[in-house]
Amino acid sequence: MAEPTREELEAALRWLVEAGADEAVEKSAPDRFALPDLAAPEPPAPAAAPPAAAGPGAVERPSAPAVWTPDGRAPVSLDSALAAARAAAAAAADLPSLYRAIEAFEGCGLKKTASRTVTHRGDPASRVMLIGEAPGRDEDIQGEPFVGAAGRLLDLMLAYAGFERGQAYITNVLFWRPPGNRTPEPAEVQLCLPFVERHIELVAPRVILLLGGVSTKALLGDPRGITRVRGQWFGYRHEGLPAPIPTLATLHPAYLLRQPAQKRLAWRDIIAFKMVNRGDFDPLAS
Repeated sequence: MAEPTREELEAALRWLVEAGADEAVEKSAPDRFALPDLAAPEPPAPAAAPPAAAGPGAVERPSAPAVWTPDGRAPVSLDSALAAARAAAAAAADLPSLYRAIEAFEGCGLKKTASRTVTHRGDPASRVMLIGEAPGRDEDIQGEPFVGAAGRLLDLMLAYAGFERGQAYITNVLFWRPPGNRTPEPAEVQLCLPFVERHIELVAPRVILLLGGVSTKALLGDPRGITRVRGQWFGYRHEGLPAPIPTLATLHPAYLLRQPAQKRLAWRDIIAFKMVNRGDFDPLAS
């Protein structure tokens, strides 16, 4: 059999990346057919004999089957994990303690498959806050949001609008990368939302820019798609805020890389975002 050409190898690698296999787990590809057969699993221990009946006519009730988990602990319900997230977020008195609380949170299953916890980048003192969707491959490797191709496009747009790199404070709705960059599930967003809300309280931004449909739906509760709501101003509010915050929804930079013609719309949003941050007009004024 002839050795594959460089073009064939590159085509195979592109196929793997497009399929979501973008990280190597071993230094070389093992020949699975040459591996010895796995040893047969040990038979399960015999079940304990049921207790004797209490008396004539007593009904024996079968015991509930044991639930296996990788760490040997019973699975945590969504309600319990959400309560833990709310308690941990409320206990964070400042941003460093919030970062530690997010890092220590074990209630979101995405943490088990991610390499790093990705919380933020930029200067919170700028009070200019951008909130995206979830970390991607590059963010998972480097531990900062928006550092891949989409992040470079975002930085370029912000720079042309007059924001220096590192000035705006950038975070995501999710702090761990979904496998294969899939769309986050509603339960995953719900578990991270208490930390995002506390994040906004501690930063106290003058203005918020929501990047993409996931963050827009999560924080504004608007079921419409991002192409329907982009360019519109909203007053973001929740119980911990003294007043609504002017919030603008726009297209995610990753979407702009796939649809370059839509950059003109996102550029309009960036300019409007800059004008409100500068105090040129109040979008919430009646």
